[in-house]
Order: sequence, then structure tokens, then C-alpha cells
Amino acid sequence: QVHVVESGGGLVQPGGSLRLSCAVSGSIYRIYGMGWSRQAPGKQRELVATITSSDSENYADSVKGRFTIARDNAKNTVYLQMNRLKPEDTAVYYCNADHQSGTDGLIRRYWGQGTQVTVSS
Repeated sequence: QVHVVESGGGLVQPGGSLRLSCAVSGSIYRIYGMGWSRQAPGKQRELVATITSSDSENYADSVKGRFTIARDNAKNTVYLQMNRLKPEDTAVYYCNADHQSGTDGLIRRYWGQGTQVTVSS
């Protein structure tokens, strides 16, 4: 079993910052890509940022220059530093980890339960 747990969400004023964390635990063999997505009320889930096992990063155009994704492989953790937050960043943020099983070799995507980020004055 692999578990993904996000933390760090909350209420912040426009222009403020938040740092989300996502810890992967359980029977870990190998983690490949990790990422963050978000879903606002009434909207589809959208990809925010991804990072590969070799630290190659990609961002949605809407967050480029404001958000930074990073990972700590020793801790099986991925972070999302969010700066200059806007009201339109309000959403539930979900973390995912692409994990390879040591048993069958298959790579599966695991998702966390999400953490709420609200940007409002």
C-alpha cells in the first residue's frame, strides 16, 4: 500500500504565499514523477505543476513565475511553493505520485485527498 497525504493549505490574502507539502509513505519501491493539480468549484481538475525523478519541472501557464515545485527524494516528499497568490488560485490542491511496485513492476498513480487553498481578503 502507498499513501499520499497533502498538508499546508489554508486561507491567505491576495499577494500572499503558501507552501504545500505532500508526503508519500507505505511500501515504497520507486517513485517517478510527482505533481500537483487543483480543482476549483464547478471546474475540472487542472494540472498545476509536475516534477520528474530527475528534477525536470513543468508548470501550467497560469502559475508560471509564481509557483515552484520541488521534491526531496530522501523524504519521499514533494512541495509546492505558491507566491503572489490570486483569488483565482482558490481550489482544492491534489498531489500525485507515480509509484513503481517492487512486486509486479507496474507503475501506478496515487492521489492524495487534497488540501483546500483559499485566497481571499
